[in-house]
Amino acid sequence: MKIEEAIQSIRSYCSDIDAFTGKPIDPKTTRDQVLYGERFLGAECTGIITCIWPTADIIKRAQSIGANLIVSHEAIFWNHGDRRDILAGNRTFQAKCRLLDQWGGVVWRCHDAIHAGVPLEADGSLADGIFFGFAEKLGWLDFRIDKSCLDFMLPEPIRASMLASRLVETLGLSGTRIIGDRTALVQRIRIPIHILGMPEADTSLINEIDGSSIDCLLAMELIDFTVSEYIRDAAMLGAGKCAIHLGHFNLEEPGMEYMAEWIPKALAAAGYQRKIQPSVSFLPMGDTYGYIACHMS
Repeated sequence: MKIEEAIQSIRSYCSDIDAFTGKPIDPKTTRDQVLYGERFLGAECTGIITCIWPTADIIKRAQSIGANLIVSHEAIFWNHGDRRDILAGNRTFQAKCRLLDQWGGVVWRCHDAIHAGVPLEADGSLADGIFFGFAEKLGWLDFRIDKSCLDFMLPEPIRASMLASRLVETLGLSGTRIIGDRTALVQRIRIPIHILGMPEADTSLINEIDGSSIDCLLAMELIDFTVSEYIRDAAMLGAGKCAIHLGHFNLEEPGMEYMAEWIPKALAAAGYQRKIQPSVSFLPMGDTYGYIACHMS
């Protein structure tokens, strides 16, 4: 199997309707592009790595195990459009390019397609591959509201601090941040995607939390005003609200871990027998954050 054939098989297994716009994914403008190593697309695929983001360490590990296709959810070079013209003189950029050249493989980004939907439900219907993977890792698939992988109702209330501890343990994190009432008993949980300080979007979320039974946010990005300010005041006024800030990559990484489970099905659906498929492995990036705690005497 050629690298380009593996990529096409994975892409074809996913929906082609953009999850965020509802329109067909445009091959010319999609974020799902070959980010590096286009000249190797015709090479035989010796192994597939899935990851949330291809760090320098992950590239080195891919080389060490002989895999020449990295499927990443995020861009390889530190800006939204993966632009390289603005990084040409950056020494870390140059060093990472040298590392990629030494490795000699392909990095392909799978963002829009995996969010668009993958046939992961028991009945074969589509689910967002990233957030389905998160729910699966936590054992929360049966707790989804309306099959959404963003809203959950736990079977029993749990103290916010205990929930945060379980998330840290299950996701293998160094720690996490919690805002609001850490003693609150929470049961209805929402993943709000991005909280970026946009007045209209953040106010809409605040009003939704305030007018509903949502107890806890599991946040990707969470800035230190708007929603976080609301959460703190609501907690101080007895509303029992909290937010657990996991971070973007920490929350989405389980989806790429789960991707390694279904890629063989995607290759089989494209007609490639299991015995001739390349090996598929997930490589964790590791916790985005490290913590230094101050112990007060």
